Formats: sequence, structure tokens, C-alpha cells
Amino acid sequence: MSQLTDSLDEAYRKWSSSAAAVLAKSRRVEVDELPGDAESLLATTTADGLTIRPLYTRKDETAEPGLPGEYPFVRGADPHRDVNVGWRVTERFGDGETRSAAEVNEAILDAFVNGASGLWLAVGDGVAASDLAEILTGVYLDLIPVTLDAGADAVAASRAYLELRRTAQEAPVAARPTAATTGSLGLSPLTATFSGRPTITAAEATGLAAELVESGQAIRAFRVDGADFATAGADDSLQLALTVAAALGHLRDLTAAGISASKALAQLTFAVSADDNQFATIAKFRALRKMWARVADVVGEREAGAAITHGVTDLSMLSQRDPWVNMLRTTIAAFGAGVGGADQVTVLGFDAAIPADLRTSGAQFSRRVARNTQLLLLEESNIGRVIDPAGGSWFVESLTDDLAASAWNIFTEIEGLGGYRAALDAGWIADRVGAALAARDDAVAHRKTAVTGVNEFPNLGEKPIERALAGDSAVATGTPKLARVGRAFEGLRDRSDARLESVGARPQVLMIPLGSVAEHNGRTTFVSNLLASGGIDGVNPGPVTAEEVAAHVASTPTSIGVICGTKKRYTEDGPAVLAAARAAGLATVLLAGPLAEWPDQDNAPDGSLKAGIDAISTLTGLVDQLDATSGSTGDQS
Repeated sequence: MSQLTDSLDEAYRKWSSSAAAVLAKSRRVEVDELPGDAESLLATTTADGLTIRPLYTRKDETAEPGLPGEYPFVRGADPHRDVNVGWRVTERFGDGETRSAAEVNEAILDAFVNGASGLWLAVGDGVAASDLAEILTGVYLDLIPVTLDAGADAVAASRAYLELRRTAQEAPVAARPTAATTGSLGLSPLTATFSGRPTITAAEATGLAAELVESGQAIRAFRVDGADFATAGADDSLQLALTVAAALGHLRDLTAAGISASKALAQLTFAVSADDNQFATIAKFRALRKMWARVADVVGEREAGAAITHGVTDLSMLSQRDPWVNMLRTTIAAFGAGVGGADQVTVLGFDAAIPADLRTSGAQFSRRVARNTQLLLLEESNIGRVIDPAGGSWFVESLTDDLAASAWNIFTEIEGLGGYRAALDAGWIADRVGAALAARDDAVAHRKTAVTGVNEFPNLGEKPIERALAGDSAVATGTPKLARVGRAFEGLRDRSDARLESVGARPQVLMIPLGSVAEHNGRTTFVSNLLASGGIDGVNPGPVTAEEVAAHVASTPTSIGVICGTKKRYTEDGPAVLAAARAAGLATVLLAGPLAEWPDQDNAPDGSLKAGIDAISTLTGLVDQLDATSGSTGDQS
């Protein structure tokens, strides 16, 4: 063992030395001048403060976490998962339905014929509790896991559904119930109270759970919904902590009602938000199971602590601009949820962030893409044929443990405040989620977090979408606290669209490229991309000399220009071009790149556009100025 350790240490030293040499070369310094070792310089920090190292080796190997279906359930809740089926492909129906109950039933059966194997049914907004019998005609309720989302109508919908289950036709071939076939009444009053979703009271939910325990029906009452926190901006550690804290609140309610801990645990399932951070999503499902197993252990029922999970692609990561990119985001999220051991997965449509009446693609197309995203992973990539395929990965196991430990620390802090309800009433939860949202928004604004099609590689020529007066909460599964990642940039694009419709042109900024295309192309491309993310059209006339500046200013309706070139070109031609731009009437002249590259700091441009700036603040200021100076000298709009 000592020889193996020595060998690993030596291999790591060689890697570290080689990596340091590469870093030093890229920074044009000596190795001993680097501000740290290679590992620290190449490490990254997640939104919730976890450190991701650049290299994981056998030295990071952790103890075997047990088999799937065994405590601590890190590797999965189900020891009997059918590897020919994998997780359940759960499709959502019922949101704002204008179709008849018979038509909804036809759409559901068509989804099952084409690969769906689970049903998530919204009741109360287009689908009434009295419609359930007709809507679920032909659905084998003992084989298909049904999850309700009935909001304030949950009591009536639950009772109607339970009666339907009692009298429903059994499937021709019986199958043993598993974690993946576990249905839920979808009750989550504690998390819904935070997010503002319609809900019943916790007391009513506890009463329904007690009825289920009494009747012995194989269905669970609670679906503790972590998406209520995720879509409001909570980072992964905070999501897990709040979800487990809310679940513990319901567990205490159930035991206080006289239900044994083992039976109370059997009334809970979890909804987990899956986003396009692949490894974080994998670890999140595994960490949740580890945390919940610990809770079950503390209440004396460790073998009943298998957390059944329903993964749902994160609505807040979806963009309204260039929504086709959402297909890639949801594919990564579905992969992460499946590999992480989700028992059911729902992929929201690529246009789910757009209110239904404003979508340009047919509902059937969106549903088919979402469903086939999972079917490709299951049936062609065979992801579901291995239980816990990431198990044993030094990185994934380390990340799981780190995430679980971080979330557990927050969870114990909540317990120290008196539990979930006390933390919610004191405003602690709102403050913590708000702080996490602010940190995420800051990373997006500085473009440290890239949102393709929004703050990176935007398509300014994209056909504008109409705006919904009700805002993001009008979209299906949205809540009053929904805060989409790209919303600030999309707000600027909305202003641009409004101006385009009003005056026939978007706000424009004149780019003033210096030197050859090879010299300025990198920075003109950067500036054009940056401006477009705020809805500003960067006008690029090609290489410009000081003598040509006035003509381009006269022909471009703007009061702002950006000089683009190399440091050498700034030294040679910059001052003359700057003087010409100001003489031609540009109120603001900016520099592409750091101002330190400008040769005359006493007569420098008015600011700079460079990597790392607060793009939202900068672009908002530019748009405000362009709106205020519309019609002034040089503006022909």
C-alpha cells in the first residue's frame, strides 16, 4: 500500500510540475513567479462555494457507499430497477387545457404509445377533478406512476383520483411496484408557501396522507418540490438543504398525527430540479438521497429512508430568446438526472419559458422533442441499463460528498432556527435565496456564466416575440418567484424590439476598426457580440482612418462609438481617431479592451468594453443614452 501511495504521489508531482510549466509559459513568467501551485490555479469554485479541483486520482477514492436500494441509498432508491426500462419518462399534461377531457385522454394515450411511461397531471387550470375518470380512461394506474399537481384543488382532485384507483381496471400483466412506479398526490404546501404557488394547507395535506395510510393504497401524498427554490435562484446546496428541511417538517406533522415514522417516511417523495450543469446535477440527486437517509437514520428507520425522486428540467435555465438552444440544455439536464438515479424524469418543452399563447411551434412538436430527448438517452445511448453509472468516479463521489456536507451544514442551521417553518416566517429563507439569486445574476451580468443565445452569441436578427403582460409566472410550472437566468439580457432585447417596432431601427453603436481585419477582428467580434446581447446593433464599416471617421458618424444614427484595434494600433492611430470622432459629434467614445492600452491617459476614451465588465449595467447605460439622444446630432432615426 505504501508503494502504491508513493507511486501516486510521484505521478501527481510530475503532473503538477508539467501543469505549472504550461501555466508559466502561458503567463510569460517563471514557474516560481506563479501566485500559487497548479492545482489551486486551475481549480474552480461553484456558486455554492465548493472547490472543483482540476484532477482527481485514486487518492480521492472513498469508501464504497453501498449497493443501490441499500442504506445510505446514494446509488439509488430502487434495488429492483428494470434496466430495460430505466427511469420513467414522465410527461406533463393539463396546463391551461382548452381541449375536452376526451381530447386530453387521447393525447395522453398517444404519448404512452410513443414512449412515455409516467404521467404528471395538472388539475385546476383547464382540467377539473371531475374530469379525471374520463382523462385517465385506458391508463393502467397500477403500472403507470401518476403524479398530481392540483394546487388549491388538491383535496378534491386527490379524493377523485384515489377513488378512481380503487375501482380502476388492472393491467393484463401484473408487475411488482418499484420506486419508479410510485405515484404521488403531489402535495408540497411548505415549499409552495415560499414560492407562491396555489396550495392547500399543511394540515389538509397531512389529513390526506393519514387517509392513505389508513387505506393502504400504494401511493404517496407528498412530493416535496425543490424546484420552488431552484427556479427562484437557490444554488444547489441551498436547494437541497431547504428541500430536506421542508420534508422533515412534513415528517414531523405526520408523526404528530399518530403515524409511525416508517409509514410517515413512506408518504414522501421528492422533486429535484435538473439543470445544464451536468456533474452538479448528477451529484445533487445522489446527495439528496444521502441526506434523507441520514434523516431516516436519526428517526430510527434507516431502512425506510430511500428518497424517491422526480427530476424536472429547470425552468429557470430556459431562455425565451433562441429557444432552440434549450434542447441542448434539457438534454444535458435529463442526462444528469438519469445518471444521478432519478426514478422519474420530466423534460419540459424547449419553448416552456414562453407562455403557451405566444409560442410559434406546435405543442405536439415540442412534446415529441422533449419525449424523444429521454428516449434517445434510454434506448439508443442505453444510459438506463446501468444503475448508478457514475458510481466509483473519483470526481462524482467527491462532489457528492462535498455537496451533501455543504447542504447538511445549511440544513442544521435551519434546524437551529427552529426548523423550516420558523426559518420561513423569519424571512431567513427569502434572504438566503435572494442572496444566491443576486450572486447568480452578478455572474450572468459579468458573463462569467454564459447563456448561449442570450448573453453569448445572440441572434439580433431573431424574430421578436410578443411579450406576456403577466410575466414569467404565466408559463406552465412557473411561480411568482420564477427568476430565469437570462431575464435581464432579454429585458434589454425587449427594449430593442420595442424601438424597432416604433421607429423601424434598433439602437445602434458605431464601431471604428483600426488597421487590417487581422488586427481588429477579434475585438470587433467581441464588441458586436456584447452589444447584440443588449439589443444594440454594432455597425461595422470595416477599417477606418481618422479622415474617414466624420463620414461614418454622419451616416450612422448614434451618439456612441467604439474604437477597436490592437494596443500597437491604438498607439499609432488612436489619438487622431479619437479626436476625429469627438469632432464629428459622438458624445461618447469607448475603447475595445482595457484603457491601460491607450497611449495618452490624459486624453483617453470615455470608457472601455472588455471581458469581465458588468454587461447589464454597461449595456443599460448605453441604451438609456441612445434613447435619450434619439434625434440629436448624428442620429437619423
